[in-house]
Amino acid sequence: MKNKKITLAILFALIFTILYLLFASRPLGKEYHFEPEWENSILSPMELTDSEKSYFFKLSNKAGFFDDHGHITQIASIPNGYKASISENFYSIYPLNAENTDFFDKNGTKCGTITEAGFPHFVKDKVFVFLPGGCGLSRCDNSGKVIWTYEGVMPITAFSCKKTSTAIGLADGTIKVFNTETGEATLEYNPGGSDNPVILGLDITEDGNYIASISGQNRQRFVLARKENTQVKIIHHNFITENYSAQCVIHFTSDEKSVFYNYKNGIGIFNLDSETSTHIKINSRIISVEESDNLVFFMGKNKNKYTVYLIEKSNSLGGSFSFTADSAFIRSDNENLYIGKNNSLSKINISKK
Repeated sequence: MKNKKITLAILFALIFTILYLLFASRPLGKEYHFEPEWENSILSPMELTDSEKSYFFKLSNKAGFFDDHGHITQIASIPNGYKASISENFYSIYPLNAENTDFFDKNGTKCGTITEAGFPHFVKDKVFVFLPGGCGLSRCDNSGKVIWTYEGVMPITAFSCKKTSTAIGLADGTIKVFNTETGEATLEYNPGGSDNPVILGLDITEDGNYIASISGQNRQRFVLARKENTQVKIIHHNFITENYSAQCVIHFTSDEKSVFYNYKNGIGIFNLDSETSTHIKINSRIISVEESDNLVFFMGKNKNKYTVYLIEKSNSLGGSFSFTADSAFIRSDNENLYIGKNNSLSKINISKK
């Protein structure tokens, strides 16, 4: 009997050893690694350079462009009482009572003057000006001449511009869509479903066929709609359990297969192919989004702590890291991530191994 117990113990030990070796020998899952390549100060004296590819930045009281080696290609100071608007193509430094506002290309060459009073806003190579009072906007050409104007009675609370379509959300819960080039109104609808139905954020696809929004208080909700001729069809919506009064960031991926959106303490992802939702918990207010080939980067802020979240397009959180700063931004290019904080620029190489 004693020998039998010893034999069983040896057998169990042998089985356990085999199973341990079998599972332990499996390769560990790949993880994202962040490798700093360079860090430069925007305050350090450096020669301005020409570069085929550049990225825009706005930090502290400076705005400008830098190349992928961290060399400043154009920089401008933002005086006290002034603001800056900047995109991949244009920038402008303007006072709070802006009128006859000059704007420049990324080489510092003056492009034109926006004669309309209001706040300039650039989206890549598109020039807009938000009119005083917050209830209207104008689209301008690349010299500043007005092409078309929308003027309403309700404040504009959300905005998205793509190649064919420009969408605005209003304080009364209405979403209006215009032809980006002509200003022709092509769609108008109200997502509805909640009290105080203000539009807190929206995005529209490049072809203008899908619009996503977050709206309302007391039964706040995310709504995905599809344009069908001059009508709209709600194809998905979900209520958000806790009200969020801040602006929301909404982003369709470049392949238009998923839409990302943030709400209080969370990021939501809806896959248009599988019609499934994923939710990721966070602890900061999302202020910007960037996209690379395989990842979507969100930057969140909680007081002076910034957190960058890496989300795979398979809808899983790949990782995150945090730092403290008074001002910060992110830009992405393929698997490279550029980070600005206070007066420094840095490049981070991202690899999965």
